[in-house]
Amino acid sequence: MKRIVSGRKIMFVSSIIVCTIIQSCKVAKPYVQPAGAAGADLYRKAVSTDTNNIADIPWQKLFSDTSLRSLVQQGISNNLDLSIAIARIKAAAANVRQSSMALYPSLNANAAAAFQRVPATQFGTQEAYQLYANSSWEADIWGKLSSAKKAALSSLLQSEAYRKAVQTQLVSDIATSYYSLLALDAQLKITEQTVENRKQEVETMKALKEADVVTGAAVVQSEANRYSVEITIPDLKQNIRETENNLSILLGKNPDTISRSSLGLQTIDTTLAAGVPLQLLANRPDVQQAEYQLRNSFELVNVARTYFYPSLNITAAAGFSGTALSKLFLPASFFANIAGGLLQPVLDKGVNRQRLAVAQARQEEYLASFRKTILVAGQEVSNALYSYQSASDKQSLRLQQITNLEKSVEYTKLLLQYSSATNYTDVLTSEQSLLAAQLGGINDRLQQLTAVVNLYRSLGGGWK
Repeated sequence: MKRIVSGRKIMFVSSIIVCTIIQSCKVAKPYVQPAGAAGADLYRKAVSTDTNNIADIPWQKLFSDTSLRSLVQQGISNNLDLSIAIARIKAAAANVRQSSMALYPSLNANAAAAFQRVPATQFGTQEAYQLYANSSWEADIWGKLSSAKKAALSSLLQSEAYRKAVQTQLVSDIATSYYSLLALDAQLKITEQTVENRKQEVETMKALKEADVVTGAAVVQSEANRYSVEITIPDLKQNIRETENNLSILLGKNPDTISRSSLGLQTIDTTLAAGVPLQLLANRPDVQQAEYQLRNSFELVNVARTYFYPSLNITAAAGFSGTALSKLFLPASFFANIAGGLLQPVLDKGVNRQRLAVAQARQEEYLASFRKTILVAGQEVSNALYSYQSASDKQSLRLQQITNLEKSVEYTKLLLQYSSATNYTDVLTSEQSLLAAQLGGINDRLQQLTAVVNLYRSLGGGWK
């Protein structure tokens, strides 16, 4: 008995030594980030070596409006998409824990009792008792288990990056909706004030008709002009209500009124620094998510390769066995064994080749997806930078336009009252142009604020 156990010990130790030597022959390859993923010209003629980046600014410091900051905090605390993302992280973390445990031996405890009744002329009832534990361990010779663990870890990091991406998008959506709401408020205010002005104008036209300065056509035109503006108010109010409802959903609450300030009070005290494209790999969560997906597929290719090589499994069992319960724990009842085995695939009907081909194809897919994600990120940064500049250019021109249109309205009204050189159609045209310019000025300011938010998001800001 002792010789048998000693021989098994020698075989076990020899197997461990062999495994240690073979470890140097792992077929699993280390992951290397794709070269040139974010080129210096990614932002289209916005080449810079300055690493200052608006994405590094916490959202609490980016937004000066206390109402907006409060809404963003509510969204981060209560948004349901973020709750979904956190649940995915928990599931991925459980997979990582399980893959880590696969590197260790398994252990099971067993207890058994058997009774067999035989004819009375022979031995009566036979009894058998066993109490033992068994263990098995797969030696990670080719790195299959460690690669599977790395794949699971990449999935966990991908889930975490997804949560960051959701938060980044959430901050952007809340800010954009908030600014849209303020712009609608400003448009409604201008429209209501314009309606009041048109009501007074109708009374003026009636008085001028009594004085034979204008005809009845001018009076009805002025009334129609008033209603053409007033009819837009219900649509503006509906848009305000719908924007409030959408914003409420982002905050994770029932649709309700949103507390807010005004468009004229909005300031963003920061320089629009885009940094260098390489920073997207560290700042932008969806880029990180795409790379972790690529890393996961890379490790699964490693796993697929290991199936072409033999696997070493070591099993061990120890315990007590006897024919009487009273003698179960005697030294003579003790038994133990250790066994090792190599399993080499020979004919698997092409399963291993199919597994590797699929894994490699997915790796190619996710590599292309990773590169596309970076290109889209560069596009969004370029668009946001140009949109901000475009809005700034329009604002200066818009101010001149509004100033001249205000003078045009004033002059045509005076000419209508004191000269025959004009008619009410000229007044109507100048008033409509002025209102359109005033509403356009609000849209210019909204575009500027939205461009800042889009740049912040496209650079990866909002999750820090």
